[in-house]
Amino acid sequence: MTKPLTLLVCMTVFTWVLLILASLAKARAWTPRGLLLAFGNRADLPEPSPAAARLDRAARNTLENLLLFAVLVLTAHAANVDTPRVVLGAQLFAWSRLVYVPVYWAGIAYLRTAVWAVSVAGMGLIAAALLAR
Repeated sequence: MTKPLTLLVCMTVFTWVLLILASLAKARAWTPRGLLLAFGNRADLPEPSPAAARLDRAARNTLENLLLFAVLVLTAHAANVDTPRVVLGAQLFAWSRLVYVPVYWAGIAYLRTAVWAVSVAGMGLIAAALLAR
């Protein structure tokens, strides 16, 4: 398996775990009532704390960006474009997304945007490698 595909699988698992954690945080699953809500139909979820709301937004943003990243990586794989630019773009995306989540969760606004921009630049490198073919 190529490095970009490996990073895609790792990012998929990371996103999956992040979505579960965000869901549990919104339900406050560490409390008895929250645990019942988490296992129920979630109809009566309390208003999320600011940290839980940020974690949920970070998880959703990661999912949205994972879709774009997956399309680029899978297209590069299908087109047999496995250049250093594709690998670097995939690495930039993956590492910056791993940094993005705790920065967003902590509420560091401007740094969050800068880290997000690095992940977009990583996807841009992959797209540029594909378009150069």
